[in-house]
Amino acid sequence: MSIQNIHSMGIESLSPSTSQLSTKVSPYNAQQNFAQMLKSSINSLNEAQLQSDQMTQRMINGENVELHDVMIASQKASVSLNLTMEMRNKAVEAYQEIMRMPV
Repeated sequence: MSIQNIHSMGIESLSPSTSQLSTKVSPYNAQQNFAQMLKSSINSLNEAQLQSDQMTQRMINGENVELHDVMIASQKASVSLNLTMEMRNKAVEAYQEIMRMPV
């Protein structure tokens, strides 16, 4: 199992590029872009979870899988899940704060 650098994890997609800053984006397109980014992030989280489960199952079955690879996949899936949960919590907090604003 190879260790990926941080750029291959999709982190760079969270910050806008210079071309995105200079062009105007309609609210509909911004909503679609955000939805697509959210969907791809959840899919990558799901893939990490599935890979961790698959490697754990292969280890249980006695296949030739290194323990450190299983642990790395497990921790990667765990960190991804924790990050997703924190982002969800912050989004819910932001929504609740907006709803408390007087109109």
